[in-house]
Amino acid sequence: MAGVSTKEIKNRIRSMESTRQITKAMEMVASSKLRRAQAQISASRPYFQILSATIHDILENNRDFSSPYLQERPVNKTLYIVIAGDRGLAGGYNSNILKMVEAELKGKDAVVLPIGKRCVEFFRSRRIPAFTELYSEAASVGIGDCFSMAKNLSKAFLNGEFDEVHIAYTNFVSVLSQVPTAQKLLPLKKDDEINQAVASIHSDTIYEPGPEEVFASIVPEYLGGILYGALCESRAAEQAARRTAMDSATSNADDMIADLSLKFNRARQAAITQEITEIVAGS
Repeated sequence: MAGVSTKEIKNRIRSMESTRQITKAMEMVASSKLRRAQAQISASRPYFQILSATIHDILENNRDFSSPYLQERPVNKTLYIVIAGDRGLAGGYNSNILKMVEAELKGKDAVVLPIGKRCVEFFRSRRIPAFTELYSEAASVGIGDCFSMAKNLSKAFLNGEFDEVHIAYTNFVSVLSQVPTAQKLLPLKKDDEINQAVASIHSDTIYEPGPEEVFASIVPEYLGGILYGALCESRAAEQAARRTAMDSATSNADDMIADLSLKFNRARQAAITQEITEIVAGS
């Protein structure tokens, strides 16, 4: 910063201090939202586990059971439900999941169901067709929207509009780790698609009017539970990534302020020394 005046350095310090206040505030907001998102994840699990147990019980205790949701068929068209964020400033949260989905879509006849403004903009720019854009704002998507979405997707799958349904979201592992994940939703598989945590459950439950009818009515609810769970995981991952990014930005601002302060002191000392030298030389 040779030749830069002390006034310019001071202005840069003030600007950096203002930026630091903003990043620190955003970090605190993200931390608060992260705690709420983690609570949502915990609250959504019991309902999902009950549906998983019921589906597994029907499949395990009805060996001659058949359902359109279980039938494998030639894959001509695939649907990807993709969950991303509405805003940036969250590190690689948005870019990681979108790049993963873009790589999986290569060579496939696919449509997407984007959730989140960044997701909608990404697929629009690449002219990838969307099943619907009703859920373009991820922050406003609630549990009712997830079940409505699941019912529409189940109906479209049964009508043959697409042959596979996948969901791509960011799995919240910890505050420091968020992993982009893709999961196949339809068709279901008897072995690995059903929740393995309840694999040991065995019951003699009698379903009315019959297991096939109960199964057909439960699958959309099951898918809605998966969608809501993935949405909660993504929200927690987004806030964790934003918190980490803002913490890093605050630390970088502190380092820059310290460096600028050192340069300011050196510039001021050089100016004082020069003035003293000029006074001595003049006398």
